[in-house]
Parts: sequence; C-alpha cells; structure tokens
Amino acid sequence: MTKKVGVGQAHSKIILIGEHAVVYGYPAISLPLLEVEVTCKVVPADRPWRLYEEDTLSMAVYASLEHLNIKDACIRCEIDSAIPEKRGMGSSAAISIAAIRAVFDYYEADLPHDVLEILVNRAEMIAHMNPSGLDAKTCLSDQPIRFIKNVGFTELEMDLSAYLVIADTGVYGHTREAIQVVQNKGKDALPFLHALGELTQKAEDAISQKDAEGLGQILSQAHLHLKEIGVSSPESDSLVETALSHGALGAKMSGGGLGGCIIALADNLIQAQDLAERLEEKGAVQTWIESL
Repeated sequence: MTKKVGVGQAHSKIILIGEHAVVYGYPAISLPLLEVEVTCKVVPADRPWRLYEEDTLSMAVYASLEHLNIKDACIRCEIDSAIPEKRGMGSSAAISIAAIRAVFDYYEADLPHDVLEILVNRAEMIAHMNPSGLDAKTCLSDQPIRFIKNVGFTELEMDLSAYLVIADTGVYGHTREAIQVVQNKGKDALPFLHALGELTQKAEDAISQKDAEGLGQILSQAHLHLKEIGVSSPESDSLVETALSHGALGAKMSGGGLGGCIIALADNLIQAQDLAERLEEKGAVQTWIESL
C-alpha cells in the first residue's frame, strides 16, 4: 500500500557550548530548534528512483528503501527547508530524518524511533564518513543534548524563561578547516580547550539552576576562548559585539566556526526581537528566536 503523498518533517539544532573542545573529549551541549524545520514530500514518479552517492537526501531514501526491502521504487522527493546549509544547524541530519519519515509515510509503514535513529545515522555515516551523531540525536529530540565523545548522549531539562537569538553571518561554516586550525596549534590550544570544557560544565550547572544571567556570562567567555584558538571569524565577532552592546546576557559563535552562526541570550522576548533586528542591521542575513 502507498499513499499519494508521503510527508516527513524534522527540526534543526544549534550548539550552545562545547564546540571544538568536544573533539578532545570534553562535553558539548546542543539545543533543538523546534521552530526551524524542513519538510520532505515523497510523491510518485514515472521512473525508478536512483541513488546519488554523497548526497544526504539520496542516502536517507536509500537506507529507507533498503530497510523496507523495496526495489525499483518509482518515487521522487520534494524538499522545503528553512534550515540553511553549512551553518552548524544540522541541515543534513534534519533532511535525512524528514526524508526517512516521508518514505515510511508514503509506504504506510511503521517507523519506531530506534529504527529511525539507526537509519539516520546510517545515512549520515555514508554521506559524511564519521559524524559524531550529535546532529542526528538533537534533531530527533525536543530536549537539549549533552554529548561526550566515545561516552554518549544525555538529555537535559531546560526551563530558563529566556530566549536564544540565532543569527546567520551569511558565511558558510568551515568545520574541517577549523578543526585543522586547532590541531595546528598543538599544545598551545590545550589550555583554551580545557577552559572550554570547564565552561560547558558551568553552563550545565547554570541551566539546572535556571540562571540565565550566569549562562550568558559563560557563553561570552566561551566565545573569547574560541576566538583565541582561531576558529571565529570577523563576521561572527562583529555580530557578537553587536549583541553584547545591545543588552544580550551573553553571545558567542556556534558550531565549527570560520563562519556559520552566532547565538545571543536574551532575558525576554521583546529584548530578543530587538537583538534580532539589531543583528540584521549589522549584517546577519537571517535570524531566529527560540524559547528556552
């Protein structure tokens, strides 16, 4: 049995704190962005679907059809995404999730959560070789995720009565290059990575204590360390400075760096809306506001 249209949706994510340090065994915290979504539709086609390697959408469809044991599927996918690519917002993982959900919906097949997670990680593994799984885990959750490499994931509760502004610099993030920058610094980077690891733990404590002001200060400190190890960018620094000069509780770059997004913590919705406007005036190509 098939439907005329199969539909799947997924939300995006953003790194709150811990990027780069997480590569070296320190924790990171990632947040689901429930309001920033991608929708995939699977519809009939007049020719069999074909696999295009190294394409996330294609890999997700392939993994789904393989699991369902369906060959020569005459389908095609339509993507409608509000998630920009290469900005550290989990676009690839979200598209995979939405596509898998859409394929299963089209064929009216049950999709248990554990199967979905396995298929998403399989698609991401094929397309990206060695992903941490953090993007997929966060895009599958409605709770913040704490992650430690080779240890695993933990869901966190968050109720800060605060708002996070995400601002897109308009510049692609360059995660691999940024990781290489840190590696090239060798032992000189270690004190900063250790400090970032400690700040992530302090951030987790602030979240559990519902201390938005304290969390903001921690985020700003983290940005300074990320800047010191060379993974920020002039565009990110400019937007962080703009946010702080207009009353943000804290602000930092987010994700791999050398572009991508910045985040700013606001005490209330009105302040968040004002910050978003100020950031766009300063050059952010797009902003989003997420309740914490």
